[in-house]
Amino acid sequence: MRMRTDGDISGVRIALCKAVLVRDRRLGVHGINEEIAVSLDLENRNPAYRLGRLFSVLEDAQRNAVGTQIKATIRDRYYGAASATPAAIFPVLVRYAHNHLSKLRKEKPGLAVVLEREIGDIIDGMDSQFPRSLRLEDQGRFAIGYYQQARSRFDRKADSDNGSEQ
Repeated sequence: MRMRTDGDISGVRIALCKAVLVRDRRLGVHGINEEIAVSLDLENRNPAYRLGRLFSVLEDAQRNAVGTQIKATIRDRYYGAASATPAAIFPVLVRYAHNHLSKLRKEKPGLAVVLEREIGDIIDGMDSQFPRSLRLEDQGRFAIGYYQQARSRFDRKADSDNGSEQ
């Protein structure tokens, strides 16, 4: 609830979400049956995890299209609602993403293709519609998916920066 209200999705809060899910799995809590990966899991089919990943990619598309002059990212405006009621929010976010990707195709066509492929890969692994709501445990999975996707993007950028320095 706290992450939904103030939008703070720091690494510490994500680690706490993961710890609760791991503890619940160990204790045999009903509905908690999968292992939570340490890093980005491209094969994870959990809808909440995939939605978190998708949210991160949509945010990346927005940041690359609009740049630093943006007042509020989709994370600032929609994180709480997207993690709780995805069916109400994700159609809007995907529509926004089409506008951002259109702008990127003109300015950075290679990046637009990469982001479109990522979005397609994530959505291809989901059901035919977005879930109406996510339980609290699934909101934790959403946060983990978001954070791991964002972290992998930063790791890739750091690797490419290190490669260009050598």
